[in-house]
Amino acid sequence: MINALSNPAVFAVCAALFGLCIGSFLNVVIHRLPKIMERNWRAECAELSGQEAPTTEQYNLLVPRSACPSCGHRITALQNIPVISWLALRGKCAGCGTRISRRYPAVELLTGILSGFVAWHFGFVIAAAGALIFTWSMIALTFIDLDTFYLPDSITLPLLWLGLLFNIDNTYVSLSSAVIGAVAGYLSLWSVYWVFKWATGKEGMGYGDFKLLAAIGAWLGWTMLPLTILLSSLVGAVIGIGMIAFAGRERSVPIPFGPYLAIAGMIAMLYGPALTRAYLGPL
Repeated sequence: MINALSNPAVFAVCAALFGLCIGSFLNVVIHRLPKIMERNWRAECAELSGQEAPTTEQYNLLVPRSACPSCGHRITALQNIPVISWLALRGKCAGCGTRISRRYPAVELLTGILSGFVAWHFGFVIAAAGALIFTWSMIALTFIDLDTFYLPDSITLPLLWLGLLFNIDNTYVSLSSAVIGAVAGYLSLWSVYWVFKWATGKEGMGYGDFKLLAAIGAWLGWTMLPLTILLSSLVGAVIGIGMIAFAGRERSVPIPFGPYLAIAGMIAMLYGPALTRAYLGPL
């Protein structure tokens, strides 16, 4: 089995198929994690105010089983096969016929495609395992931020520590570069936040953005931070202008910055050193 996976094409296909399953789980994370956070906040507020915490049924990433939000129809194992089930059901709930969002198969396909590409890019090495975890985290954070303007600590902080752990043996960069990257990543956006707030009296971004860039710095090192910030700004400008020009989005409507950081982080993970060399030339 290991010999078969050492073949780049076989490894990429296996990673893509596994990525489809991970994408199905990411849909659960994207949908449920913000709700779990909200429930926890309500319980904490009740405790601080001396009130009795609201009693609710168990609700986490595993319990209860996935169901249609309209009619409560429990989704069976056969109805939970990534992409195929959505196509077989023609994008509708088997119980009530309510439309199932196209984003569910889109997230599964995106995760599968990116997983296969990451596996092909790195090959059957430990760096590929880390890059897959990094990729899945970026996908989850992107869609959660798009929905809620939150970047959950329960994803960004473990991601930061994992980046440092993977770099103990210099998997991507030296450990010293990773530590400096984590610190510099946080402080750079933290500084921008306070300068902007001092100048305008408004908050230009959230603390989750600081932590996400710190996590990216922990994985890729401090030398990739300027490229990541530049790429995120370019991606944000292109997408923002496109949404205003073609989707009729009002300029006053805020746009989360996390997805742009996530996209830039992915580009830097895959092509950061090559892009840096192309820009700066041989050092």
